[in-house]
Amino acid sequence: MIDSRLCEMAAPSRRALLSGAGALFAWAHAPRIASAAGARDPRFVVIILRGALDGLSAVGPVGDPDYAGLHGDIALSLSGPDAARPLDSFFALNPGMPTFHRLFGARQAAIVHAVATPYRERSHFDGQDVLESGLPGVGRATSGWLNRALAALPSGQPVRSRGGLGVGIATPLVLRGPAPVVGWAPQALQPAGEDLGRRMLDLYRHTDPALAEALARGLDIDKLASREMNGEKGVRGGMDSVPGMAQAARGAARLLAAPDGPRVAALAFDGWDTHANEGGPRGRLAQLLSGLDGAFGEFEKGLGDKWRDTFIVAVTEFGRTARINGTTGTDHGTGTVAFLAGGAVAGGRVIADWPGLRNEQLWQNRDLRPTTDLRAVLKGALADHLGLSATALSGGVFPDSSAVKPMAGLVV
Repeated sequence: MIDSRLCEMAAPSRRALLSGAGALFAWAHAPRIASAAGARDPRFVVIILRGALDGLSAVGPVGDPDYAGLHGDIALSLSGPDAARPLDSFFALNPGMPTFHRLFGARQAAIVHAVATPYRERSHFDGQDVLESGLPGVGRATSGWLNRALAALPSGQPVRSRGGLGVGIATPLVLRGPAPVVGWAPQALQPAGEDLGRRMLDLYRHTDPALAEALARGLDIDKLASREMNGEKGVRGGMDSVPGMAQAARGAARLLAAPDGPRVAALAFDGWDTHANEGGPRGRLAQLLSGLDGAFGEFEKGLGDKWRDTFIVAVTEFGRTARINGTTGTDHGTGTVAFLAGGAVAGGRVIADWPGLRNEQLWQNRDLRPTTDLRAVLKGALADHLGLSATALSGGVFPDSSAVKPMAGLVV
């Protein structure tokens, strides 16, 4: 049964709107911080793939003799009209991701396979909670690990002083917390026009100055995110569609590239719950992967010369079953993949302690067995890219995780 809570989203309150406006005001009016020529000015982006990504159809272990038999009609192959894109002698990439494959060849993208959070059950709601909160288990999370990472940085660092960017109707949990965050969402409807905006501002300045300030800052950030989009409207399907993913990434990239813009961002793309008619090299999953691929391309293009100091990680709450089901899909599983992309990524490799796919090697005789803790990947990126200390990472950012060591060598 598909967990209906997957699509639940919290409606932003007036209090949250005003809080976000305060963060945006601080961002817009923060003093410019001079940096030495050639100094790094890192960007860090987290993309949450909600619904549980089938890692075996995204990055196929074509060199494993048990792969094709288990994954059946949706297994990737190096031959045929929909041939997968080779990554090395063992793994191949879904053909729906040509941009990521190019970045991989340029050593600006990497993959971590057989990875998972500490969560071992199969509820979307709980799995996403653990993924985004950074807690070792299910609990009442009020903040996310990315926000706590921002708050743990020294106050003078540009990454912290510029704050975070939450993309979507509601800020993803991973970026909620004490550090300042501004929100932006692609247009869902035809823009109302500047004249209406001015009249609303005039009205609220006389009746509710705080809300007027929020509206003014929101209009400013939307104008910056949407500039040069040639009047592009909101797309059908929103951020869950292929053009919607691209539009969200395009706007986020413009904000991250701004000299005084945020340095950290979080986006969430829904729709990865492929119980039926998943498809492998073509079909629903390949279409979703092409949307993610397009988002990577938009970040590369929109960030310009800031791309070289950018680290993007795309993660999901858990994987899917190694065996296909009776509806040519896959059910909730465990081990999966994480995609890394950006000029700051030490790429061109698939990082995997491969567990094998024989029956006795599967997790609970059904799933890809996870051999890498996702927190090790995230810790390694945060330590080497943003400079967080081991104490901060194992304490406030990922509580009770001292046994999980940061993965080294992810950042150039």
